[in-house]
Amino acid sequence: MPPEGKANGHVLFYFADVYGLFTNAQLVMDEFADEFPSLKRRRGDDPVFLHRDGPKTSKPGFDFEAWKAKHTAFADDKVPEWTAEAKKQYGQADTKYACVGYCFGAPYVCNSLADGTCQVGGFAHPAFLKEHHFRNLKAPLFLSCAEIDHTFATESRNQAIDMLREDGREYQLQLFSGVQHGFALRANLNVPYERWVKEQSLKGLTAYFDFWLSQ
Repeated sequence: MPPEGKANGHVLFYFADVYGLFTNAQLVMDEFADEFPSLKRRRGDDPVFLHRDGPKTSKPGFDFEAWKAKHTAFADDKVPEWTAEAKKQYGQADTKYACVGYCFGAPYVCNSLADGTCQVGGFAHPAFLKEHHFRNLKAPLFLSCAEIDHTFATESRNQAIDMLREDGREYQLQLFSGVQHGFALRANLNVPYERWVKEQSLKGLTAYFDFWLSQ
């Protein structure tokens, strides 16, 4: 919860990446919670790091596509139920809602902006996005992106911006050179530029949410 006197009265939904609510994610949530009563979304107790030796090497026999399909089906089913119940429990008549997602969580940001769950949303280094995620938006979107990202490559990013522009959507693109997928959660804090990029991503998202929630 925010420190006394700092809460803005609104609620932020947090949609985790494939690593789940690991330490870095919880630290980022703590930073968001300086202003928002941050609500987190679990995908169950099966984060991808349990199936890997290091950040990129899967353990023998691990089928990432099957893992992704299982957790996507779970989240597709449970996220709408969870956000609706959370709004009943934590919301007031004048409460507004924002959402943020990283990697795996990005599609659920777009879904929440399409179905009216949230008034503003944003993501960093997104994954698994399709055309409908952008075409169906009904609220402002902040995109915090890496110049090099295998899950949201330059072509995909440019197509997304073209769709947002064509449809007259409110959006902001924050694009960083010199970093890759995971920069907002798994930066090397001993490298000054990586630390700065991580901090600027968080600041950009927070400022964007603050503006649109004040309207």
